[in-house]
Amino acid sequence: MPNPIVECIPNFSEARRPEVVDEIVSAIASVEGIRILDRHSDMDHNRTVITFVGSPEGVEEAAFLGIEKASQLIDLDNHQGEHPRIGATDVVPFVPISGITMVACVEMARRLGKRVGEELKIPVYLYEDAATRPERVNLENIRRGQYEALKNEIGIVPAREPDFGPARLTGAGASVIGARQPLIAFNVYLTTDDVSIANKIARAIRHSSGGLRYVKSMGVLVEGLAQVSMNLTNYQRTPMARVVEMIRREARRYGVGVHHSELVGLVPNQALVDAAIWYMQMDQFEPEQILENRLYESAAPDQAPALPDKDAGFLEALASGDPTPGGGSASAYGAAMAASLVAMVGRVTVGKKKYAEVEADMWRLIEEATEYQQSMQEAVKKDAEAFESYMKARRLPQDTDKQKSERIQAIQAASINAAEVPLHVARHALLILQLAFKAAEMGNLNAISDAGSAAALAQAALVGAGLNVRINLLGIEKDSEPARMLNELKTLENQAARLNTALRDMLNDRGGLNLS
Repeated sequence: MPNPIVECIPNFSEARRPEVVDEIVSAIASVEGIRILDRHSDMDHNRTVITFVGSPEGVEEAAFLGIEKASQLIDLDNHQGEHPRIGATDVVPFVPISGITMVACVEMARRLGKRVGEELKIPVYLYEDAATRPERVNLENIRRGQYEALKNEIGIVPAREPDFGPARLTGAGASVIGARQPLIAFNVYLTTDDVSIANKIARAIRHSSGGLRYVKSMGVLVEGLAQVSMNLTNYQRTPMARVVEMIRREARRYGVGVHHSELVGLVPNQALVDAAIWYMQMDQFEPEQILENRLYESAAPDQAPALPDKDAGFLEALASGDPTPGGGSASAYGAAMAASLVAMVGRVTVGKKKYAEVEADMWRLIEEATEYQQSMQEAVKKDAEAFESYMKARRLPQDTDKQKSERIQAIQAASINAAEVPLHVARHALLILQLAFKAAEMGNLNAISDAGSAAALAQAALVGAGLNVRINLLGIEKDSEPARMLNELKTLENQAARLNTALRDMLNDRGGLNLS
């Protein structure tokens, strides 16, 4: 499977100070593996669009650094421009390019939005596929009235409550973050400086006022010419050529024509190929007739090399004769797998109309499951480290009475520490079991067996972790701290037993699995 690639196209409310844009670009480019593909600044709009690609982790970090730098250098209280905006970093979309799903991009948007809200104290609104409310799918709804209106309404009008961050503005404004399909930013200039004509044409072609389905447009004055400024949100269903021809036809009504057009940022190759085919009426055209396509095909290897199994190292170590990793690490690994399955159930549920009512719950479930997965992956290593510390204590010298006393104290402290890690796993195993119950209760019915499997893994992890707690505390059970830990473990096990009974009934009732 190819390495995942994500595109990000943040729009910053600055173009007239190139030194500011340079600093933002440098912040983005400072992340390893990030490739900046395009930088487009419009002086009239006073807006810069930067396009970059990379791994999901790299792109998410680069987007944050760009937002952070823009918040330091751009003050919307002193900003003027033709283009609507509500923030120094106005909009940040993530676009899946290869090896990554739209759901994963939505998760990126949610993580970034939360981080920006918490660390930078900037209000964040989620839009497009990441939107938490139907009225926030379209960017223009969020941006209505621009920064000036938002400044007066945020914290007062309930509809202006941000998804993340404080309900108040600084000069950095607010940011709109989301995930979407590839978008073409495309402008057509008219042979007139009468912007009212551009506005009439924009109204005729945009979807919201009865025009073409995947067109958003407005009229502006740029460099002395009236411009129809557009976002084409699905070039396959509303091709560029069709848009241009409708603009040309509408322009004739007012005695003007098309002066020229321009792209803002990048465009998918297929969009231009489709336009060429339409204008030249090449009805029998095949993609293989493009020279570069044929060259790329001939240069590509017949088969991608097999990727190494990233889990093989752990499984081989588990099967070896070494005492670590052992049952404690295996229990943590099982809990991590359980959390991964819970997240999977959430991901196959979000975005489905049938489960729209539980979408917000599923997003929270995904986020919690992902956190637990990471915590349990860390516990795999911590359990082995705790056992090594225990063995180190046992190897302490015991030649004198003092050394013997110190060794006994060190062993007891190491034993308690070694028991704390699997107890931590047991706590999380119960939390993951609770999430698995929720996934089975509300998630996609087609994945209810996966939710049940997650619950079984979580239960196994809890049992395995419990065994490791008990053996590490063997001989010191009556001491205050070990006794407290063992009592907590029993409580966790009792809660898990009750939950498993309820889960079995649900799997029978909702899933028809006929469990005894």
